[in-house]
Amino acid sequence: MKSLYVRMCLVFCSVILVSSVLGFLASNFYYQQRIKPQNDAKLTKMAIGLQQFIEAYPDAVGEYLLSTASLGYKMYLSDNAGDERFYGLPFRANDLAPGALEKVLAGEIYHGVAEFPSSPFVTGFFDNQLTNTIGVPVQMEGTTYALFMRPDAEVQFGELRSFFAVIIAVTILLSMWFMMITVFHIVKPITRLTEATQKISKGRYDIKLYTARRDEIGQLASHFMAMSRELERTNRARQEFVANVSHEIESPLTSIQGFARELRDEGVEPAQRTEYLEIIEEESRRLARLSSQLLTLSSLDYDSNALELQPFGLRAQLRQVLQLLEWRLTDGELAVRMNVEDITLRGDANLLHQVWMNLLSNAVRHTPPGGTITITAVAGDNTCTVTVKDTGTGIDPEKLPMIFDRFYRADPARTRGQGSSGLGLSIAQSIIHAHGGTIEAASSPGAGTSFTVKLPLA
Repeated sequence: MKSLYVRMCLVFCSVILVSSVLGFLASNFYYQQRIKPQNDAKLTKMAIGLQQFIEAYPDAVGEYLLSTASLGYKMYLSDNAGDERFYGLPFRANDLAPGALEKVLAGEIYHGVAEFPSSPFVTGFFDNQLTNTIGVPVQMEGTTYALFMRPDAEVQFGELRSFFAVIIAVTILLSMWFMMITVFHIVKPITRLTEATQKISKGRYDIKLYTARRDEIGQLASHFMAMSRELERTNRARQEFVANVSHEIESPLTSIQGFARELRDEGVEPAQRTEYLEIIEEESRRLARLSSQLLTLSSLDYDSNALELQPFGLRAQLRQVLQLLEWRLTDGELAVRMNVEDITLRGDANLLHQVWMNLLSNAVRHTPPGGTITITAVAGDNTCTVTVKDTGTGIDPEKLPMIFDRFYRADPARTRGQGSSGLGLSIAQSIIHAHGGTIEAASSPGAGTSFTVKLPLA
């Protein structure tokens, strides 16, 4: 398999070759259609001029034709009776067609230039053949001669042909050299990208590419660098996710195994046995809850469009969530202020119910006795804005940007002890994003926390 560099070099060389051939064919066609008739007419006029001069000054014929030949012309003079004279350099081929000489002697003008056979790769302009001449009759000393003439391309254009040959050769060589350098500079960043993909396939993300270019290659390198960083972040998040899931599963399983082993001891007191069974039951519920949350996240990650959209009343749903939390609100001596407009949303009612449950559960969990939880919902500009605010302990500013990360706990000791997996806010964010909305948090230590959810109206 040829490399891209070799392929591009071959393509460029082929383009130069094909362009040269097509250019020659086009110029040859132009010569045959336009230049050759003009050249024939010009040489005919010159031949007639020679004819008139020779007939006017027959004594100076030899010297005049020699002088004309030295200026770059070839001439053939014949009476078809054995008297043949050549002036100038020899013709490449004395291939005068049969009958042509007799016609000129009979008084006709021979237009060999105009009648010279056309060929795609032979222009005829530089063919120093006797058949490619102009012939006119000439009267000398009472005898009719046929005078054939044409320009001598070697004398008139020899140096010029060499000049143009050098120009063309140097142009082609320089074009190929510059082409190879240009192709190298085009292929080199692609080669680096290939090496970078090989590094990524091996799990290495420490990739540095030249991104200062302003063309498509530079944009590709920039996007590739961004992709590499995103893959590194995703890979790191995946590893952390697996580690966190393993840890969350390992802890309750260890508890279940340990207490189950203790229950096998027949000497365990009934009260203690009941306590162990309650712990096993609680840890089992914790595993079931974690499994349900992971399934929810997985479904939202891989099929965010699988939502059961239907219209429902927001106020009724929030009241239902508060009823489910009523005993916790009572135990915590918490007050609830609710100011919700009569708003109809179109969405997945079950998933949004989970969002409000997560937000209000967090508010209840982190608000000390005597605190207040405020719920407001307003509609405007085709958007519904729901705010859940508490007067709890608040969140440190450095921890606030991470609260939506999976398995993140602002207070690991307290939340794990209360059965929190650190997935609630991550699930809430995924559900809101799946509905085309946004969720933001604002907090300060000691001043409480507020969550603002914006959803499109039905």
